[in-house]
Amino acid sequence: MSEMITADLVDLDLSAETKEAAARALAEHMVTLGRVTDLEGFLADVAAREAQMPTGLDGGIGIPHCRSEHVTEPTLGFGRSAAGIDFGAPDGPADLIFLIAAPAGADDAHLTILSSLARQLMNAEFTSALRAVDDAAAAAALIRGDESPAAAASTVPEGTESADGSKNSVAVSAAASADTATGTTSDTTDTTSDTTADAGASGERPFRIVAVTSCPTGIAHTYMAAESLENAGREAGVEVVVETQGSAGFTRLDPAVIAAADGVIFAHDVPVRDKDRFAGKPTVDVGVKAGINKPAELITEVRGKAARGEVSAGSAPGTPVERSGDSAEGYGTKLRKWLMSGVSYMVPFVAAGGLLIALGFAIGGYTVNKAPSVMDHFVWTQADSWGALLFQIGVVSFGFLVPVLAGYIAYGMADRPGLVPGFVGGAISLTINAGFLGGLAAGLIAGGVVIGIQKVKIPAALRGVMPVVVIPLISAAIVGFLMFVVIGKPIASAQKGMTDWLNGLTGTNAVLLGALLGLMMCFDLGGPVNKVAYTFATAGIAVASPSDSAMKIMAAVMAAGMVPPLAMALATTVRGRLFTQTERENGKAAWVLGASFISEGAIPFAAADPLRVIPSAMVGGAVTGSLSMAFGATLRAPHGGIFVVPLIGNPFLYLIAIAAGVCVTTALVVVLKGMRKQAPEGTGAGVADTAIAAKVDSKEPVAA
Repeated sequence: MSEMITADLVDLDLSAETKEAAARALAEHMVTLGRVTDLEGFLADVAAREAQMPTGLDGGIGIPHCRSEHVTEPTLGFGRSAAGIDFGAPDGPADLIFLIAAPAGADDAHLTILSSLARQLMNAEFTSALRAVDDAAAAAALIRGDESPAAAASTVPEGTESADGSKNSVAVSAAASADTATGTTSDTTDTTSDTTADAGASGERPFRIVAVTSCPTGIAHTYMAAESLENAGREAGVEVVVETQGSAGFTRLDPAVIAAADGVIFAHDVPVRDKDRFAGKPTVDVGVKAGINKPAELITEVRGKAARGEVSAGSAPGTPVERSGDSAEGYGTKLRKWLMSGVSYMVPFVAAGGLLIALGFAIGGYTVNKAPSVMDHFVWTQADSWGALLFQIGVVSFGFLVPVLAGYIAYGMADRPGLVPGFVGGAISLTINAGFLGGLAAGLIAGGVVIGIQKVKIPAALRGVMPVVVIPLISAAIVGFLMFVVIGKPIASAQKGMTDWLNGLTGTNAVLLGALLGLMMCFDLGGPVNKVAYTFATAGIAVASPSDSAMKIMAAVMAAGMVPPLAMALATTVRGRLFTQTERENGKAAWVLGASFISEGAIPFAAADPLRVIPSAMVGGAVTGSLSMAFGATLRAPHGGIFVVPLIGNPFLYLIAIAAGVCVTTALVVVLKGMRKQAPEGTGAGVADTAIAAKVDSKEPVAA
């Protein structure tokens, strides 16, 4: 902290009347010292951050802060206002103002120091000492940690009024308070310890809470909320463990700690990373300032939810990079997660582009792909023009598939630094006709290159430019060289060979492929195996003019994916007594889910009775996939279920294939369930619901 604040950056008589004037006054000191190069540009960045969320905190504190390219080194300015300045805090004006200026590429060490300051602001002894100190150098020393609050207070006469008019009580309370910087035990901590000890002696453990705090900048509010929650937990006799997801990175909570927690608090203004770890527990979800200003209320609320048995539903998992971190994971598991990261981000482009292209053909006819650009020729009253417009938008969307796939595979491996080389490698894959195989290779190479670069030890002075300049430059150059010169041509040849093989499939071979894809689609109902089959199919139609074989594969995959939920819906209708009340209710929803090509609709049934439901679904899916291929049904759209039947080639036979698979699965499920002793009405629902939640929480987000 010694490099961040000196006496020259302290103003104990700040005369500004507005937050803008206060920021300007403190920033001018930074300009004088060469810490800020462009005053107006820096103030614009401060104002932009302030517009996201007011930076005033309860207790008379204002912390305007930002990252800015106009800052040369991390700097902290401190001002004390006698009149108070409105920074938007609920309890009124602030008299203690901290202006935090961080460079755009501030390194972790500096950010860690700033986070320590943010935590100190939750220490009443620290803020009281700042209100009482009468010397700029002493104030700077106090903020730096060179002088303890108690020592600073001892230099101030007893009874001296602070800037807000309150009496100074630091000297009186120093012996009884905690200095969080030195770890001295306070009366509050002793009380909490006694409470915990009493709970242990009585055979009861204290209530346990895990929390996540984060804010847009990740410098101040993140750590202040963490400190506030921890302090409130000590006062309430509750164990609170906080994961701070700030700019200095974050360390994931131990899974064992999360598992043992009785409740969860999210205090955040940006998405919580790896949020699915906390699913199934009583949860309070608020903004980060609530974590700072109302920690006791949040603890009370989550305890109330726990007492009532209210738990959060399973959330859609984030990307694999957000879920990774378990050192026990094998390479195969990590590889699957990296690949699924790319696929999960690619699927929306597939759905949007594929449906637009299919609609373009439906409206404009099968010669729409030869239409001139709508920029040169577009007639509002002609259906052909609208068909061409939809087709051309879809083609542009499809153009992102391989770059997005490669970019987010690299992102899954190396986080944001992997995006640039990943996207570059994916774009090169399209240029050299390496297709999806090239995208897969480019993503894995890009992630590996970035991980390798990050392991190189570099001077501290260069850390700030590494993620912005050095890593993108070096990694993009290496990936580009490898794709263009070394591996691009062999991959392009392999891609062509696979395409030629698919185009040559006829007769028995095509039927067998349809059966295999049907089995895969119904094996894990939207999980990794299902995704492999779905991605294989969409890869074939991800061109402006897909081959007939590719469209047949897409049709077979969609048809098979619809079978499990439709079959479960039919089974609960014709033989409802074989299912619990909960399953019968799920069956009603499964009609719509199955018709929409959402295989996940069968998960409640598979989770409750996997040995009967999953094999039955796989047999029906194989029947549907093979019949669809045998009937020569084709499909250009990668999603939509029965709603895209008008876009299907041989639609009547296609629907017959689906109906056949549904009937086969339904019959097998009914027979297999009928062979076992029927459970009493309504039993098993709790077990089934628990299994469903576990299955959903472990699944990848896919629409098929």
